[in-house]
Amino acid sequence: MKNLMIHTPEGFRDLYGREMERKRSLMNSLRNAFDEYGYRHIETPAVEYFDVFGNEVGTTPSNELYKFFDRDGHTLVLRPDFTPSVARAVAMHFPPDSLPLRLCYEGKTYVNSQEYQLHLKEQTQMGVELIGDGSPEADAEILSLTCRLLTEAGLTEFQVSVGENNFFRALADASGLSEDRVEEVRALISNKNFFGVEELLASGQTAPEIREAFVRLPKLFGGSSVLDEAAQYAVNERAAASIERLRAVEKLTEEAGCARYISYDFGLLSKFHYYTGMIFSAYTYGSGEPVAKGGRYDRLLAHFGTDAPAVGVGVYIEQLMNALSGQKLRKEV
Repeated sequence: MKNLMIHTPEGFRDLYGREMERKRSLMNSLRNAFDEYGYRHIETPAVEYFDVFGNEVGTTPSNELYKFFDRDGHTLVLRPDFTPSVARAVAMHFPPDSLPLRLCYEGKTYVNSQEYQLHLKEQTQMGVELIGDGSPEADAEILSLTCRLLTEAGLTEFQVSVGENNFFRALADASGLSEDRVEEVRALISNKNFFGVEELLASGQTAPEIREAFVRLPKLFGGSSVLDEAAQYAVNERAAASIERLRAVEKLTEEAGCARYISYDFGLLSKFHYYTGMIFSAYTYGSGEPVAKGGRYDRLLAHFGTDAPAVGVGVYIEQLMNALSGQKLRKEV
């Protein structure tokens, strides 16, 4: 029994020595970028009520949460994701006339998932939330800041893949499919399984143009020309509006000087259902997982009593450190 007690649980680890120093140095670099962009620091507790991350919010599935009870019988969870926590804190502490807000955070997240085998279940995340601004300029600011954070970390080659959740939802709502079937389609598209999408929809009553659009989504990725191709599959005004929104963001990122890092991927669909518009993931060499993720979530704050648009990004520090190490770009402390 004594020998068991000197090991950390699966998915958790100790950090010390030079690696700890490099992590602190990296996080300091990101803090400086937050400050330069005018983001104010906020700290939320690692423990929240279960409802903050419940199914209605559209965040981490219940079976992937670390759950326990307080002495009054309330169900509590270890925070799996920062965005709902920050949204809850904004609704609790900031009146509507204080918006827009630029907030930044850092801390640990905890996800108990079988998919995390060989991955850490406790991870360090740093990020920002721009709350109360629904404009394309806000989306472009977050993309620009994401590029700044990754270059500040030391990366020289990376790609920020931008998708559009509204485009997918426009197709889904026009398809007549049940929500369960829509989730099956979402999963297949996320895995770039266009044959699976075609097979799933072959026997249904979905209109041919919508079925063709679904099958085509996993193949719609690349440079800005992808926006023109995607526009051909805009089956209604909502889908067309989402393309025009991305065109506006594209122009703004060009003006910000970060367009060379950005590509477009209409097969990029998040398992977090609170996203309502632009979503994105940042990739680089040396990490099989994204080093940053983000997007727009215009309805999340309404769950906590404040109806405000918002957009943000989270940087995964362990994945970023692995990528820097793999590329031999570790900064000397």
